Amino acid sequence: MTEATPGERVALPCPACSPDLETVHEVLKPGGHVTVRCTDCDHVHKEQLPEETTLQRDVVVSQDGESFTAQVDVPEDADLAVGEEFLLETEEAVLTVRITSLETDEGREEEASVEAVETIWSRAVGNVAVNVTMHPKDGRHDETESFKLQVPGDFEFVVGETEEFGDEEFTVEGIHVRDDAHGYDHEKMDFDGDSAVAKDINRLYVRDESSTAWSAW
Repeated sequence: MTEATPGERVALPCPACSPDLETVHEVLKPGGHVTVRCTDCDHVHKEQLPEETTLQRDVVVSQDGESFTAQVDVPEDADLAVGEEFLLETEEAVLTVRITSLETDEGREEEASVEAVETIWSRAVGNVAVNVTMHPKDGRHDETESFKLQVPGDFEFVVGETEEFGDEEFTVEGIHVRDDAHGYDHEKMDFDGDSAVAKDINRLYVRDESSTAWSAW
């Protein structure tokens, strides 16, 4: 059954003033049979809310360079879009994932109704691996080191700020955001104070602050 919360508004027939047409009701008390009040005539009565119909869809999840398939139940009247996030329950864990593509009969789409979607392509964003390119603190860019950082998806990196992770200490000089990230004015950011959260970052460009001794990679 559809879960209702006190104060929520639902559309139901009112036995007092509108038995044949739905009116707006306010939920007073949740339960198997919710207690509601008609906002037109203030009549209070109990009703069983209609069961929400869902459609099961395959979800392909990309995580740390690997992929796996799971299933998710989505309300049949829902619309889906690239960039949206949702909780996905699997046998191993509950993951926060972000939609990266929607597969339909017509091909890959940015937006589609759940009825039209065959497969939801996504990536895990609760904990993510951020690609980092680091150059020496003396300013040389012809020698670089690349590595990955495992951080929470909501961890914020700011251009101009110094971060320390274990043996690595670096200053962020540039941020390249992902194609499915929203809310950013530019794909590449390199001004002090520019920031992005880890789940939106494709690559960090940083200056090493831990050592001046660099050997050839």
